[in-house]
Amino acid sequence: MSSTTSPATGFYGAKNIRWNLWFGAIVVGLTTLISFVSLFWTPYLTTGINIRARLQGPSWEHWLGTDPFGRDILSLLMAGSQNALLIGVVSVLIGMTIGVAVGLVAAARGGLMEEVAMRGSDFIFSFPVVLSAIMLAAIWGPGSINSIVAIGIYSIPIFARVTRGSAKTIWTREFVLAARASGKGTLSISIMHILPNIINIIVVQATITFAVAILADAALSFLGLGTPPPTPSWGRMLKEAQTFMTQSPHVAIFPGLAIAFIVLALNLLGDGLRDLLDPRFTSER
Repeated sequence: MSSTTSPATGFYGAKNIRWNLWFGAIVVGLTTLISFVSLFWTPYLTTGINIRARLQGPSWEHWLGTDPFGRDILSLLMAGSQNALLIGVVSVLIGMTIGVAVGLVAAARGGLMEEVAMRGSDFIFSFPVVLSAIMLAAIWGPGSINSIVAIGIYSIPIFARVTRGSAKTIWTREFVLAARASGKGTLSISIMHILPNIINIIVVQATITFAVAILADAALSFLGLGTPPPTPSWGRMLKEAQTFMTQSPHVAIFPGLAIAFIVLALNLLGDGLRDLLDPRFTSER
């Protein structure tokens, strides 16, 4: 007797979906909680330089050790999570707001409007985040605002493409045709009928783009184009640790793990949400 395993009940089915979703949600939730706590309390002052305690390994006094300036690494990681999450959230909101609007207009209007919007998105997408940050830094100097603007602009074409592709499919559905026949305008249909039916795809894309934004911010800070000192930044912690990696590897390991874990968690969260909100998986469950 042959047996089949449904994707919804196998290792890569519902159980795997829940595992991805829960792991990602827990790690992101803990990071957010740590970021909130660090607004009011950290084990040590992030600006407390103590040369006598520099490059100490993990101990009861300093759980994750100290950096080249004698600062507590755990305190720096806690405070640095504020910067990572803030830049990620704001830049994704910028990219999502503008990109979704452009994608909806392109899908609704079609023709020349769609072509102009998509070619404009391709033009923006051709400028990497680092190049955009360099241009902004040359004008305004390095800072968090530059990172937010550069990552936000880079995210616009991503949301525009996803929104446009998903919206064009919805525009062919019977309920949309009925809405048009009843006299509803393009703007009304886009907001009342198209957007609610693609919001799940946009949410999943926002989660994945959030991970990219945190990684991009760390890269910009590593290059000296992101958040300037004394504000803690995970990317700048890696930059300051690179000359001490053989002597005291912990100064690079812990910031690297923090970046890796939050990026992994956001990607798993996005995958879990995608599978959870996908009608094909929902029907199988």
